[in-house]
Amino acid sequence: MTTETPRWYKSSYSSNGGACVEVAANLAASDGVVPIRDSKNPTGPALNIPAASFTAFITSVKAENFGGTP
Repeated sequence: MTTETPRWYKSSYSSNGGACVEVAANLAASDGVVPIRDSKNPTGPALNIPAASFTAFITSVKAENFGGTP
């Protein structure tokens, strides 16, 4: 594991008043994880998701219509 600092960002679509998550994808290659945190609590805990799992999740979201009617 490196000592690289997470570079947090949230989606450019995040304009809903702060109810967002932030990710630090810059650690995927070096550490094999993608940390995720609550944007309202930047000093709080972060979940470290395995990079492969995060990639699979994003691929699934892009392939499906999750914004449609259930």
